[in-house]
Amino acid sequence: MKLRPLGDRAVVKPLPQEEVTKSGIILHTEGKERPERGEVVAIGSGRLLDNGSFAPMSVKVGDKVVFKKYSPDEVKIDDQEYLVISESDIMAIIEA
Repeated sequence: MKLRPLGDRAVVKPLPQEEVTKSGIILHTEGKERPERGEVVAIGSGRLLDNGSFAPMSVKVGDKVVFKKYSPDEVKIDDQEYLVISESDIMAIIEA
């Protein structure tokens, strides 16, 4: 099953959260807190403008993003958790 977001929404797959101790040890904290980072797996058509056209999305499939902690809606499809989030709640694209 596929999710196709509408309007200015994006479907995001949460990235595993890691916590690094002072000595450099990486601790996985998955499931303890709500995610704040993820990878975009689908995008909608964009925000509808007053003239009837669509403003293109600022993110694309494959982008790793940072978003507001409590803004996404959680959806579970085929035992995989996804987040549906409005483009305005995405704060930044993570660039390597």
